[in-house]
Amino acid sequence: MDIVLKLQREEKDFITACINKERWAQKKLYEEHYSRMMGVCLRYSNNREDALDILHDGFLKVFNNISKYQPGTSISAWIRRIMVNTSIDFYRKNIRRRTEDIEQAYDLSGTEADAISQCGEKEILKAVQTLSPAYRAVFNLYVIEGFSHREIAEQLGITESTSRSNLVKARLKLKALLAKNYIEHGE
Repeated sequence: MDIVLKLQREEKDFITACINKERWAQKKLYEEHYSRMMGVCLRYSNNREDALDILHDGFLKVFNNISKYQPGTSISAWIRRIMVNTSIDFYRKNIRRRTEDIEQAYDLSGTEADAISQCGEKEILKAVQTLSPAYRAVFNLYVIEGFSHREIAEQLGITESTSRSNLVKARLKLKALLAKNYIEHGE
């Protein structure tokens, strides 16, 4: 019990230091969460430069809104949510969304083995980054973040059927790309 109270007090003091814009605290928060949050941002971007832009914008939001964080909850989850929302904002600001024809999605299906299960993390990330922004956003929100199609539609300003269609097409493109890479490299 004494340890829990001490840890809560330390976290509260740390958050207070961040609220007071103390550089050591901001640096520590950034360094502790950089790698994990960069991974989140990379999944939503075309390249490393865009991911860094999203990451830095996200951390600015973290530092500007740290007073809203509830000590005792997961700071990592709180920061992750900000990074996902910043990625969605980046998508909205920089990309014109295309509405894909849902009829095409009904004709697309496959029963082959999943190429993704045969690939490494870097290869999958590279493949996800080649998706169009619309496909990539829906894929990440649905597969990685666990949003429903209704939630994705609300977040991205698209219809639920467009979300479903984009997910089907994203999966098919990933599957084809990863299978092609798998065959070419003989892995």
